[in-house]
Amino acid sequence: MTVTQQKDGAIVETVTLTIDGIETTVPKGTLVIRAAERMGIAIPRFCDHPLLEPAGACRQCLVEVEGQRKPMTSCTTTCTDGMVVKTQLTSPVAKKAQAGQMEFLLINHPLDCPICDKGGECPLQNQAMSAGRPDSRFVEEKRKYPTPLAISTQVLLDRERCVLCQRCTRFSDEIAGDPFIDLMERGAAEQIGVFSDTPFLDGDHAATNTAGDPFNSYYSGNTIQICPVGALTGSDYRFHSRPFDLVSTPSINEHDAGGDAIRVDHRRGSVMRRLSGEDSAVNEEWISDKTRFAFRYANGSDRLVYPRVRDEDGTLRETSWSEALTVAAEGLAAARDNGGVGVLTGGRVTVEDAYAYAKFARVALHTNDVDFRVRPHSAEETAFLADYAAGVSPNNGGVTYTDVEQAPAVLLVGLEAEEEAPSLFLRLRKGNRKHGLRLFSVQPFASPGVTKANGTLLPVVPGGEAELLTALAGDAIGPSTEAEQARSAVRTDGAIILVGERLAAVPGGLSAAALLADTTGARLAWVPRRAGDRGAVDAGCLPTLLPGARPVSDLSGRVQLASYWGVDSLPSAPGRDTAEMLVAAATGQLAGLVVGGVDPGDLPDPAAAEQAMDAVGFLVSLELRDGWVPQHANVVLPVAPVVEKAGSFLNWEGRLRIFDTVLSTGAMADARVLNSIAAEMGIALGTGDPRRIRAELAGLPAHEVRPTPPSYPAAELPKPGAGQAVLASWHHLLDLGSLQDNAEFLAGTARPAVVRLSAATAAEIGAQDGAQVTVSTERGAITLPLRISAMPDRVVWLPTNSAGSTVRRTLGTDAGAVVSIRTDGGARHAADGDGAGRSTGDGAGHGARHAQSTEEDQ
Repeated sequence: MTVTQQKDGAIVETVTLTIDGIETTVPKGTLVIRAAERMGIAIPRFCDHPLLEPAGACRQCLVEVEGQRKPMTSCTTTCTDGMVVKTQLTSPVAKKAQAGQMEFLLINHPLDCPICDKGGECPLQNQAMSAGRPDSRFVEEKRKYPTPLAISTQVLLDRERCVLCQRCTRFSDEIAGDPFIDLMERGAAEQIGVFSDTPFLDGDHAATNTAGDPFNSYYSGNTIQICPVGALTGSDYRFHSRPFDLVSTPSINEHDAGGDAIRVDHRRGSVMRRLSGEDSAVNEEWISDKTRFAFRYANGSDRLVYPRVRDEDGTLRETSWSEALTVAAEGLAAARDNGGVGVLTGGRVTVEDAYAYAKFARVALHTNDVDFRVRPHSAEETAFLADYAAGVSPNNGGVTYTDVEQAPAVLLVGLEAEEEAPSLFLRLRKGNRKHGLRLFSVQPFASPGVTKANGTLLPVVPGGEAELLTALAGDAIGPSTEAEQARSAVRTDGAIILVGERLAAVPGGLSAAALLADTTGARLAWVPRRAGDRGAVDAGCLPTLLPGARPVSDLSGRVQLASYWGVDSLPSAPGRDTAEMLVAAATGQLAGLVVGGVDPGDLPDPAAAEQAMDAVGFLVSLELRDGWVPQHANVVLPVAPVVEKAGSFLNWEGRLRIFDTVLSTGAMADARVLNSIAAEMGIALGTGDPRRIRAELAGLPAHEVRPTPPSYPAAELPKPGAGQAVLASWHHLLDLGSLQDNAEFLAGTARPAVVRLSAATAAEIGAQDGAQVTVSTERGAITLPLRISAMPDRVVWLPTNSAGSTVRRTLGTDAGAVVSIRTDGGARHAADGDGAGRSTGDGAGHGARHAQSTEEDQ
């Protein structure tokens, strides 16, 4: 009999059935294979995956169901009240059916386990031992194919190993939304195939979606991991190691703010591969290809190993740690007493490192001049983060992945989820497919991510976001417009507004988002692009915010924290943000800088940033790899990459994601280096151990004072003339970020750098789709092929940091600026199909990286 029971306040209908003689009660709709799992009964399977729709393709999970005339697939059979199920453990019928199916699957399988990358962790191997015959009755020649077939530069297919379980095709279609790998042919010739010669590759000859954009996938590596046999393998791991020779260590993704759980497999001091970890609350079982394949950035010849100091004659030489720490301590002490020292940290730093930088600035340098935002930012964002991000977590009402998935509506502003937060994008798409989530995106054009999540575009000129958000917070806009749909949807109970870091560069944008949330009751969350940004807010790496979300201006908070740290007092004047520190450094108002993981190329004007750092009297660089900052520093102190240290990241939810050391090399984390400098200055900083830092953070006295919410006006929109356009730009997930260095197979699925214009704007300058279009300022020019898109007129879009499109370095400006546009004439020749372009100007050279450090990640 179907009954109801109370569970977590919800009514759940249940059914009772018997499996292998044991009665069990499960929620109505549960599959038999899941009910058996709850009882600890393992039914063999290949096609079944808990996050994919049932397929019943492999037939390996056959069980006997009382009253049915033949065995049934447990992965597609729903439990019913009174059902009696017998698995292979109690039913000779089920056992024989499974053995027969195993024999069928092995007919054409090559049985090349000794050379197969899956050998040692292969479900087919395991189940062949438990459910297969000791010998084969098949004596004919097995089916053969040329191997391997390159699904992409990083995914290879050996078709003769495939058991046609359809996990890969279902993942591409259901989860990633990139349905370009599928079953082809029929009968004995059926096989996994692709729709073009280069399905995962992005280029002119790849298949295109309905928007005219070439198909590709940022998630193709997941098909390797979920393949239950050795049919899909990774290019960078193929034939490199055996699974049983690897040591596996849980860790956390350092490439974005998602906080994805990963597993790092290493051997003899080298990371061999990275896999997705299982965390149902965060990334479930999926990670992006960037997270999976970009892990060799610290293996290059530019890795910093020894400290360096600059002699009086200007020579930068390698030295001992003791000398380098002494020189750094003496130089910073002198600079502190003669103009002051600023601290710039980057998005690569862990929570512990960020806390050490914040504490070092206040205790050792006596300043609030500390900022983690090495990107376009504003005073408005400073106020917004202090009020809407600091201290927010799932434990105190913060927005979570689950909230997003189950929300009736989500509004994205200044955030391109697939490019900037890939795990969040997968939840948005899942929410749309499973729960009817309505996605609205405020940006110039409908990107592939918006399209795949069935989103609605609210087109806007860069800089016009504040005006649109204010309109959504007001009275009705119109009966049939997309904006009116969004206005209504955001007022639905449970609606969510997600804002990205790019909104900081829009005057009034964050204030309008806060107003909209306050007016409608929608929940508001900030989603940064880098892994360390969210933790840096709570750790106090802001000029107006102390650790623990304490405003610098609050006397009681300062006194409380000073007592906790064991110092007499803390600086009371609000500090300078990144832009203000650079101006102060350039004009001689700042005597020193401590720079940790910062690439000047991230800032709106890299040339001006470099001039400022070059002008400062004493520059200390804590860095992983050589680059512009280490080459111009007075002291260079090598630090450890994520894989070589323990720590934690705070993801965009505010969820603490702790990871352990994978490779013990002796390299020191930023926090330990800062602790050593402070010791040379006669200060006990107490940041030498990440566990002690976490305990210190957890023990911070509670502080309830919140800063005033931001209230900044919107700016007047620029009015570009003929031959001009307002620049829009954001990062591609796969681009020139230096944390993608040395990943030789990863760039194959990067999206090409193109110029996007509306049809009317393209016609205005005489350009046709595919023609070369030049975007320029007085500083330089970028020339790329044109992609005509549905977007506002006199708006031009470029990727921020892709090959041929280093916007900030080449143009010396960022989104919202007016730039010149012109066409170079006819359509692009087929030979240019790789999408490469030209960048000319201040320091730019055909899209090459310009002395990037580890910070320029995304």
